[in-house]
Amino acid sequence: MTAFNGIEIHPRVKEDAAALDALRSLPSSVIGDVMGGRLVGTTALRPVNRSMVSCCGNAFTVRVRAGDNLLIHKALDMLRAGDVLVVDGEGDISRALVGEIMMTTARMRGAAAFVMDGAIRDVDAFEAQGFPCWARGVSLRGPYKDGPGSINVPVTVGGMLVQPGDIIVGDSDGIVAVPVALSVQVAEKAHAKVRDEQATIAAILAGTYSSAWVDATLSQKGV
Repeated sequence: MTAFNGIEIHPRVKEDAAALDALRSLPSSVIGDVMGGRLVGTTALRPVNRSMVSCCGNAFTVRVRAGDNLLIHKALDMLRAGDVLVVDGEGDISRALVGEIMMTTARMRGAAAFVMDGAIRDVDAFEAQGFPCWARGVSLRGPYKDGPGSINVPVTVGGMLVQPGDIIVGDSDGIVAVPVALSVQVAEKAHAKVRDEQATIAAILAGTYSSAWVDATLSQKGV
């Protein structure tokens, strides 16, 4: 670890290809549901792309002061193919933390996506280059480059805790983070839920679906 003047740079966490493969192609909403409590996943972060987007990659985390992107520039130098750059920008949307130049750099390094708890700019370029990005907002104002900040530390984005190396799954509904150690278990539960939901939709289309559970639940609540 390098630490100086409020700047921390930690080594990257080892990737796990099997964990990625287990979760690839699963919907973020289903993963969030099976991870318990329906309290999993981001809030207030939205895809900036107008076309459908998705990603599945390892979290490369950065924490910065509101409106400052110095440590994000350093993170770009450390990115590897398949990384999802996850930035805790304190939820500030007064100035953009990244734009077309930084996105192009990340894309050329093989990064899978950006997740920004802050603002971005050059939205049309993200769409034109087909680079997935989830952010809290958009601002034309540029960032400061003074620090401080941290790389590869636990961060919070959109109300969700992300550890370095977590598997990030994102789509048009939002973002979820899955610890590598839980990836296979979560994937098994998510695949089962997908099958259950497909069966429910088939029953609705066939006219055989029963919503008796609604009245049963209300009865249990004394209604």
